[in-house]
Amino acid sequence: MTAHRPPARAWAMLTWTEAKLIARDTAGLVIPLGLPMLIMVMSGLGAGDAGTERFRGLPAMDAFVVPMVLVMVVALIGLVNMPAVLATYRRTGVLRRLAVTPAHPLMVLAAQVAASLAQVLVGVVGALLVARLAFDVSMPRSAFTAAGVFCLVTMTMYALGMLVAAVAPSANAAVAIGLVGFFLTMAFGGGFGPRDNLPDALATLGGYLPYGAGVESLSAAWTGVSPDPAHLGALAVTALVAGVVAAKVFRWD
Repeated sequence: MTAHRPPARAWAMLTWTEAKLIARDTAGLVIPLGLPMLIMVMSGLGAGDAGTERFRGLPAMDAFVVPMVLVMVVALIGLVNMPAVLATYRRTGVLRRLAVTPAHPLMVLAAQVAASLAQVLVGVVGALLVARLAFDVSMPRSAFTAAGVFCLVTMTMYALGMLVAAVAPSANAAVAIGLVGFFLTMAFGGGFGPRDNLPDALATLGGYLPYGAGVESLSAAWTGVSPDPAHLGALAVTALVAGVVAAKVFRWD
């Protein structure tokens, strides 16, 4: 007997419903979309052309601030927003009730990921528009490389977000765990100032944590050089390990 599978229309409706729920959560939109743009504007107003030699002729705004902001968008949504929603669904029994219907709980995971990726797209496009229109920021010299790196960064942050959702007992716990992970990797990855200001050991570690590795790789693509394979490898390994562990320990109820 062939198991009944929900039609494609059911997947589309569920994804659309998830997107509407995300759009109604004003607080959940302000931080991942508003904060990066605010940092972009503040950095742009205070940025100059000093230090262009360090970034192969590009100002720091183009080669460092924009990549940092893009990584920040996907990190906030993948590490904080999405895990909180999934933890809420588990705690309120939504996933458990779906388990006895043709709509398997996996559908909710897929729909939530798709809806939050749309949120990432809005955040990235908005940040790039602000950077381009307000500060005349150049687009990446290696556009295809930048797109590939960004996809890898997104996979890594979402794998970590799934791991947070797997272990967090509640939405508040998911937000707390996600924010701690976000700020720690951001601090070591240069989000609060150049990594050169950190002790050598911490600066080196920060370059291989997801935030720092993402910024370094995206910055390299922006300046037209190949990203460091070690940074790309760190992102790939993190995504693989986090994804496998999340799949092993994820609880539906």
